[in-house]
Amino acid sequence: MPSLKSHVVSFVLRHSRKKAFSSPENLQRWIAAARRTEDHHPPVSVQQRFNIETRTVDGFPVYEIAPRAGERKRVLYLHGGAYVFEITPYHWHLIADMADRLGYAFTVPIYPIAPEHDFHAMFGMVGDVYRRMLGETEAEDIVFMGDSAGGNMAVVLTMMAAEEGLPLPSRHVLISPGLDVSLANPEVFEAERNDPWLGIAGGREAIRLYSAGIDPTDWHISPVYGDLSVLPRTLLLAGSRDLLTPDNLIFAQKARAAGVEVELVHEEGMFHVWPLINMPESRRARERIVAFLTENPSPLVEGARASFEAPSAEASGQSLQSEHPG
Repeated sequence: MPSLKSHVVSFVLRHSRKKAFSSPENLQRWIAAARRTEDHHPPVSVQQRFNIETRTVDGFPVYEIAPRAGERKRVLYLHGGAYVFEITPYHWHLIADMADRLGYAFTVPIYPIAPEHDFHAMFGMVGDVYRRMLGETEAEDIVFMGDSAGGNMAVVLTMMAAEEGLPLPSRHVLISPGLDVSLANPEVFEAERNDPWLGIAGGREAIRLYSAGIDPTDWHISPVYGDLSVLPRTLLLAGSRDLLTPDNLIFAQKARAAGVEVELVHEEGMFHVWPLINMPESRRARERIVAFLTENPSPLVEGARASFEAPSAEASGQSLQSEHPG
């Protein structure tokens, strides 16, 4: 049964953040308001706990959290925010918790966001960040971790690196990723009614601002239609009250069919990016992330009210496509 705190958070989201995604106009208003207050710097409490350096790549800051002495592994963390919102303290506290538990180095790019920038600027910058990482760290010691839009970016960046012939990361940790912006799956519209946070109308506007006119079924913005066989072992966390989850279930099924080891945590009653919020369910999710990165996990997690739900026959019958930007 979902915790009391999760019910409270869900109620607050439905009566606050949900409004941002209720229409294109509302999203634009929320973006404008966010630009007046956004601050990408790590909170003081995080700065006090870690040795953090700042680099500049393509004119944008990249924060580097130093690893524990003797630790070689490194995480590239790509934050969510529908491609239009900046990193938040919630992201930073998750990053800090993971850095503390794992001892890994964390690289956190403050990548260009829409509407001021688009797909090409975003991936130009994060691609350069990854190339720099490869000059300093073996690919087998690199993990890509991302939530929401950042989960999409982690998958797309790996596919683009494969296309370029670069060494690929050893693991993916994807938290409520957005992997299909085409809205081809009718189950997404059903799921929207039960989602306390996200809305299709505002989501469409965010994609319009970000996508630079790329076709919605192109793998560069909808990686579920790409060559999933190039992906590394993946931990995918999805909540039952997230409109992105129907597509995440399809992604897991297709990735497994392509030979990728996918560990899927499907948390009953949970909303979008719930591991970022301090509550019992997020603590379970974070423990699963640490175990996945430090142990040899089984292909599927069940228990703690986490389960796998197969997508419908209609949805799972969607064809795998790969197109290039026009």
